[in-house]
Amino acid sequence: MEAENELQRAQFERMTTEPVGKLLFMLSVPTIISMMVTNIYNLVDTAFVGTLGTSESGATGIVFGYMAILQAVAFMCGQGAGSIMSRKLGAKELEQATKYSSTGFFLSFALGLIMAVLSFVFMKPLLYLLGSTQTIAPYAGTYIFYILLSAPFFTSSLTMNNLLRYEGKAKFGTIGLMIGAVINIFGDMVLMFGLHLGIAGAGISTAVSQVISFSILLSMFLRRKTQTKISVKYVARDFKTVWNIIGTGFPSLLRQTLNSVATMLLNRTAGVYGDEAVAAMSIVSRISFFPMAVAIGIGQGFQPISSFNYGANRKKRVRKAFWTAFAGEECALIFISVPIYIFAGTLVQQLRDDPLVIELGIRALRLMCVGQLFVPLTMMVEMGFQSIGEKLLASFGSCLRSGLLFIPTLLILTNIRGISGVQEAQPLSFVFTFIVCLFLCRIYLKRVRE
Repeated sequence: MEAENELQRAQFERMTTEPVGKLLFMLSVPTIISMMVTNIYNLVDTAFVGTLGTSESGATGIVFGYMAILQAVAFMCGQGAGSIMSRKLGAKELEQATKYSSTGFFLSFALGLIMAVLSFVFMKPLLYLLGSTQTIAPYAGTYIFYILLSAPFFTSSLTMNNLLRYEGKAKFGTIGLMIGAVINIFGDMVLMFGLHLGIAGAGISTAVSQVISFSILLSMFLRRKTQTKISVKYVARDFKTVWNIIGTGFPSLLRQTLNSVATMLLNRTAGVYGDEAVAAMSIVSRISFFPMAVAIGIGQGFQPISSFNYGANRKKRVRKAFWTAFAGEECALIFISVPIYIFAGTLVQQLRDDPLVIELGIRALRLMCVGQLFVPLTMMVEMGFQSIGEKLLASFGSCLRSGLLFIPTLLILTNIRGISGVQEAQPLSFVFTFIVCLFLCRIYLKRVRE
C-alpha cells in the first residue's frame, strides 16, 4: 500500500511540476513511435497486397474504412474513460479513476464483439456500403472476415493504449502496439508469400497480431505497472458512469465515424472512375497519414498533461502545453511533408506500379501535403476541449475536421471537376476548418484561464 501511495505521489509531482516541453516530449515520443510503426506496417501491407493486383490493393482501402469504425468505438471508450480518469488522478481520487478505466475497457470489448456479430450477419451489404466495386468485393470480403474475428481484441487494445497514455504511461502502450505491428509485417511475408495465402494471409496476420497486442497491453494492468487496475469488480454498476464515458469520448466517436463515412464516400466517388482511382486514393491516405501520425502523437501527448493539470487546477500549464504542442505539430508536418511532396511519384509507385494509379496518386498526395499544414490548430482545439471535459465544443470541432465540411466539399467538387474534385476535396476542407477553428481557439483559451 505504501509503495502504491509513493507511486501516486511521484506521478502527481511529475505531471504537475516537470517542465512542460520535456514532459510533452516524453509523453509524445512513445505514441509517435507506435503510430509510426503501425503506419509503416500499413504501408508495407499495402505494398504487399499491391503486388497481387489493383483490385486487391483497392480492397485494403475498403477494409481500412471499416477498421476506422472499430477505432471510433475504441477511441470513444479509451479517450472518454481516460480523460475522466486522468482528471480524477489529478484530483487524487484513485478509486474513482480505477472505476473509469475498468468500465471503459469492458465497454470497449463488448461493443467490439457486438459490431463483429452484426457485421458477419450483414457482410455483403456492408462491403458495398464501404465502397466496394464488383471486382473489389470478393477480395475485401476475404480480408474483412479475419478482421471481424479479432474485432473485440482490436477495440479493447486501442482503449487500453489510450488509458495508458492518459495515465502518463504511454511507453507501455507503445510496447504492445509495436510488437503487434512487427509480428504483422513478418506474418504477411510468411502467410502471403511463403504459404501463398494471398490476401487471406494478410487478414490472418492482422488478426493474430491484434490478439498478441491485446495480451501484452492487458498484462501491463494485471502486473500492476499502472496506478489504475482493470478488473470486473471495479466495473461501474450505474448508468451515469457509462454515460460520462460515452459523453466525454463522443467527440472521438464522432471524428472517427465521420472519417469512416468520408472514406466510404471517397471510395464510392472514386470507384466511378475505376479500381485504379480507388487504389490511388487508398495509397494516398496511407502515405499522407505518415506526417499526420506525428502530429496526432504530439496532440495525444498534450492531452494527459491538459487533463491532469486541469483536474489539479494548474491551468497555466494547460495553456503552455497547448502552444508548445501546436508549435511541435506544425514543425513536424512541414519537416515530413516537404520530402513526401518532392518524391510523391516514387512513393506511390512503390505501393502500386500502375501508370494510372501513379498519375492519379501524385497530384492527390501533393495536395494533401499542402492541406495538412492547416490541421494542427484544428486538432489542438478539438483535443483541448475534450481533455478538459467540454463535450459539446469538442464534438463540434470533431465534426468540422472529420466530415461536416469535407463531405459537402467532396460532393460539390466531384460534380463540378470530376476526378480532380476527388483529389482536391480533403485538402480544401482542411483550409475551411482552420478558418472556423480560429474562433474556437479563442473560446478554448478563455476556458483555461486561471
